[in-house]
Amino acid sequence: MTSAVLFGGFGLLMLVGIPIGIALAVASLVALIYSGTLPVEFIAQSLVTSVDSFPIMAVPFFILAGEMMGKGGISIRLFSVAEELVGNRVGGIAMATIITCMFFASISGSGPATVAAVGGMMIPQMVKIGYDKRFATAVVASAGALGVILPPSIPMIMYGVTSSVSVGDLFISGIIPGIVVAFGLMLYAYIHSKRKGYKGNGIPFKLSRFLKSVWDAKWSLLIPVIILGGIYGGIFTPTEAAAVAVIYALVIGLFIYRELKIKDLSKIMIDSALTTATILIIIGAATAFGQLMTIEQIPQKVTAALMAVSENPTVIILLITVLLLVVGCFMDTTAAIIILTPLLLPIVTEIGYNPVHFGIIMIVNLAVGFITPPLGVNLFVASGISGLSIESLSKALVPFFAAMLVTLLIITFIPQISLLLLE
Repeated sequence: MTSAVLFGGFGLLMLVGIPIGIALAVASLVALIYSGTLPVEFIAQSLVTSVDSFPIMAVPFFILAGEMMGKGGISIRLFSVAEELVGNRVGGIAMATIITCMFFASISGSGPATVAAVGGMMIPQMVKIGYDKRFATAVVASAGALGVILPPSIPMIMYGVTSSVSVGDLFISGIIPGIVVAFGLMLYAYIHSKRKGYKGNGIPFKLSRFLKSVWDAKWSLLIPVIILGGIYGGIFTPTEAAAVAVIYALVIGLFIYRELKIKDLSKIMIDSALTTATILIIIGAATAFGQLMTIEQIPQKVTAALMAVSENPTVIILLITVLLLVVGCFMDTTAAIIILTPLLLPIVTEIGYNPVHFGIIMIVNLAVGFITPPLGVNLFVASGISGLSIESLSKALVPFFAAMLVTLLIITFIPQISLLLLE
């Protein structure tokens, strides 16, 4: 009965529009009072102890770094490299936009930040040269999901903390899957552009010009090299890498590109603080929610229920995939990871899945939720940039959703894609 109160209360609060962090906390509090198993102070303790973690310190640093990079002139230089690489092909600007999102994702660690930084620049540009606005906006919204798949990824940090899996291993395991998803999106963009007659920029590829664009963007392109190279070279931890990213973004934005102004810093700090506070409240509330699930032995019950349906690993992982896709439509990624990881990880390890591989599967699943209503964050950011309605944009995103599903299945059933770089 306590489980029914916990999940029923949470579902009811979500239906009436209560923010997810508050809904999780209130549902946990009501279930706690109903069961009487723990004192109500447990909720407050969870809010504090859950964020008292060295790895979680990386979250605010990466958020701040992403904000600085978004306003520091990085996006346009990354696009110049991508345009030189594929801009002359059919649908070249659309594909260059996806590559730019991929580059920026490997810098910011955030889906919405990627959409905001690249979309504000590229959606008007694509429309100006003849692309349909719905297609142009859908390209950016879907490619923005790469922000949580490619390292450094905030959801990867949360999964690592929740599952006790190395964040560094998750970062390196996300590289190839992120490229696979990007390729899937680019393939559809090419097919659609060919059908609609969206030509390239007409400028033949020239190695010297491409190398010049790489040189001009060297400070931007060095960011993921420094972050990942530092982690895997044993120079610093993921948390320390996040702090390094902040300093690096500040220096190149203020003193090298000079597009970041001192007067911008106060707004960047406020925006970063608000985003961080929202995430930390969700982490604290979701932790309390998850601990109550453990007390009620819900993970064991879910495991038994799934095993009762089938003991076939393929059937079980497909059921989990459907569950994650549905959850991604309605729940924040951070909350979903904290709540569902203790439920699902024992099941997948029992059927032979590597915890690192499952972490990538889970994150790619939930990344699809960034472009699905009603909670798709990328939908709202892209809609705000383009002025399109959520309904209109959702329809344009259906083929991209299909492309992401295909790549998700490839990543799920070919574990080497995630684990190759760890071998």
